[in-house]
Amino acid sequence: MSEANKTIKTLIVDDESPARKRVRELLSEHADFEITGECSNGEETIKAINTEVFDVVFLDIQLQDMNGFEVLEKLEVKDLPIIVFVTAYDKYALKAFEFHAVDYLLKPFDDERFEEMLEHVRKQFKKNQLENLDGKLDALLSDYKSIKDKETAKQTDNDSIRQYQTRLVLKSTGKIEFVEVEEIDWIGAEGYYVNLHINGKSHLMRESLKNLEKILDPNKFLRIHRSTIVNLTRIKEMKSSFHGEYIVILKCGKKLKLSRNYREHLDKLMGGNF
Repeated sequence: MSEANKTIKTLIVDDESPARKRVRELLSEHADFEITGECSNGEETIKAINTEVFDVVFLDIQLQDMNGFEVLEKLEVKDLPIIVFVTAYDKYALKAFEFHAVDYLLKPFDDERFEEMLEHVRKQFKKNQLENLDGKLDALLSDYKSIKDKETAKQTDNDSIRQYQTRLVLKSTGKIEFVEVEEIDWIGAEGYYVNLHINGKSHLMRESLKNLEKILDPNKFLRIHRSTIVNLTRIKEMKSSFHGEYIVILKCGKKLKLSRNYREHLDKLMGGNF
């Protein structure tokens, strides 16, 4: 079988038999997915992944003997399979993506949401076939340990190094989406929400601009107005306006106002040359 037609070897992990059956039945409609294993607890899963090759693992977060994150920490394989977390709880979403999961399937999910997730898996599978994934597990665990170390340090020292978000979570009915921070062009405030503008599309998120400003890297994202944060890499040029204000023009053509109250922030980033 050629690489282009290679099936996606799949492991289903859930401590509830009906849940495994549900995933199995949905996958049976897709010839490019081949179910080569099923596990009902963490120990079985660790043994299976350490001894067999799987392209993707549908991993329930809450197993009887350990959670899905502990399973990943105990793996000994060099190349980690594609991970899709499956759970009835949305509180683990951010932590799941700290483990480089490709998707987060929230129970109960419908056929449409399952199909959407499969497309994410297919894209990642194709990408994995083209890239060298050596050291991926080491990097994943290193990232996670680093996060835990920083969380511990933060509890004892409020001046510890801050880790800025690289992904944001967007919640809607029965669905959780993840946005890569680096893809954001600019962010605008709308009451109790913010609008994330990405490639001409907007995504509504229930969060304040003030809180977002705290978790985004200030060397990459700058508040230029009381209602606007901009990705500095998206700025094309700036033109002077009235009363010490400037118009910031993005590469996409969007024009934003730089308030003189926030001009000092940009001046610092530019080494005092603005």
